[in-house]
Amino acid sequence: MSDRRYNDFGGYLSKRFGCRVQKITIDAGFSCPNRDGTLSFGGCIYCDGNGSGSGAASRTESINKQIQQAKYRLAARYKAQKFIAYFQAFTNTYAPCDILRKRYDEALADSKMVGLAIGTRPDCIDEAILDLIEEYTATHMVWIEYGLQSKHNRTLEKINRGHTFEYFVRAVQVTQGRNILICAHVILGLPGESREDVIDTARAVADLGVDGIKIHNLYIPKETPLARLFQEGEYTVLDRQTDVTWVVAFLERLSPTVIIQRLTGDPDPSALLAPSWTLNKQRTLGLIRETLEAKGTWQGKLYEPT
Repeated sequence: MSDRRYNDFGGYLSKRFGCRVQKITIDAGFSCPNRDGTLSFGGCIYCDGNGSGSGAASRTESINKQIQQAKYRLAARYKAQKFIAYFQAFTNTYAPCDILRKRYDEALADSKMVGLAIGTRPDCIDEAILDLIEEYTATHMVWIEYGLQSKHNRTLEKINRGHTFEYFVRAVQVTQGRNILICAHVILGLPGESREDVIDTARAVADLGVDGIKIHNLYIPKETPLARLFQEGEYTVLDRQTDVTWVVAFLERLSPTVIIQRLTGDPDPSALLAPSWTLNKQRTLGLIRETLEAKGTWQGKLYEPT
């Protein structure tokens, strides 16, 4: 545990690789069953046309070009020496295995790539895909990042997620034991959810024994169904202080060994409708650390192993 009172990802990477390691986000041109009509055409209510990605694939930028551009930028800004290829946009296991292999191989061809991270949905995984992904663990650190958002099926239905909590449980269980690290994505401030709902999600994720977690606050991109709800007064965003207290409560219920990959969202300023406080990420992170210190608490303080 770092002096930040939580098990931060940057510290974990530095210990493992002996240098600064940064993720390079990749848009590989995949789609999503929740947008192409397999499940829905609308996607999750907070998802914009880039699917949380950069839109690079729509600009016909190759994976290699995306990596080379980002590598030099991150090396200059952070003094990063090694990198993780992070397939972020849309659903990055939603294709036949031969296509997935081609995309992953292209990303890992650079000698400075020490890791592979794959963002996907828990209903877009099977044994053949996991067999493929597991092959890369022989040479690279491999994470699979499953979007959960909430353990509450009523919430998942409300946000048009297109899968249930039970799908997430199954995905975690079939992935465990393969040398693939598992990261869960959750969102705080989803419509209709309370602090207790958030704590229930924290406990559920902790019980499943995932390796890492990303905690996002719900921000509103323009031109999304959530934006319409917000503009019509049917959804109210969390204020920063409430978000901070919920993050702290979430951390307290996790195992102290879980690696915290993210504590707050990181929106594109040009696409953000609300809340404006999310644009000052460092201030939010500072408040989380200050609150942990002031409360005399830490990640795992209230963790109850099952």
